[in-house]
Amino acid sequence: MTSGVIRGAVLGSPISHSLSPVLHNRAFELLGITGSYEAIEVASGSLANFLIDRGSEFDYLSLTMPLKEEVLTIAQELNISVDSLATRIQSVNTLIRSVNGWDATSTDGSGFVKALANAGYDHFGSVLILGAGGTARAVAGALDVIADSVSVMGRSVRRNAAIASCFTKVIPEFLPWDDHLDLRNFELVINTTPSGAADLVADNLPSKVQGLLFDVLYKPWPTLMARRWSDAGGKVIGGIELLLYQGIDQINIVEPLGLRLIDQQLRLALVNSIH
Repeated sequence: MTSGVIRGAVLGSPISHSLSPVLHNRAFELLGITGSYEAIEVASGSLANFLIDRGSEFDYLSLTMPLKEEVLTIAQELNISVDSLATRIQSVNTLIRSVNGWDATSTDGSGFVKALANAGYDHFGSVLILGAGGTARAVAGALDVIADSVSVMGRSVRRNAAIASCFTKVIPEFLPWDDHLDLRNFELVINTTPSGAADLVADNLPSKVQGLLFDVLYKPWPTLMARRWSDAGGKVIGGIELLLYQGIDQINIVEPLGLRLIDQQLRLALVNSIH
């Protein structure tokens, strides 16, 4: 897509908080691309109509909640080709327009791994995932190759089978939700829950922790969990890093980056947009 104008957008609801337009438009500037990227409110149940009515206006689309799973239910109807990764984790965050329809994949997992690598981490013995939604499944699929053991603590057993299917090597352990769980037993804790959902877990953190917390939220920031974890001496990676690297991977599909490194400039743009 190196010729002409590239048009992209992030779809979801609510969408006004999204920093994806900041990231993608800044990337276009850095790469010398003529393009535009916007945030568009698309409510649950409305994705098919949007793609039919306006899909031809865009070269690629980023999907956020609640559309990451919805796209799978309309894939056959709208000629959306879902790759093996997105099928395994049952979550899509990227649509690339093709000649006959759309190609669907997820960069959440690869972005997660690259964010960890940028912070100096490439392997963990024990991991805990808080939550069991679409982002948790993307994370689970990525952890399959960088973790020895993974525990998942969610509020409903109904999602356990979907999480388990994300793994091909690791056999996950499923824990009932427990606000008093001792998180010191894990080298990495990943919070994928909505804002406020893990506040009681944060309130019960011990006075000292040594592991790493990856909180996928970025607004509002810091979360209570991130603040309490940092106060207890633990290292924290915030959702800005996940947003950054999953976005870079999306851009790389649209416009192959080669050896060009733009993460530092994009990180600065995102941080400046929050403060």
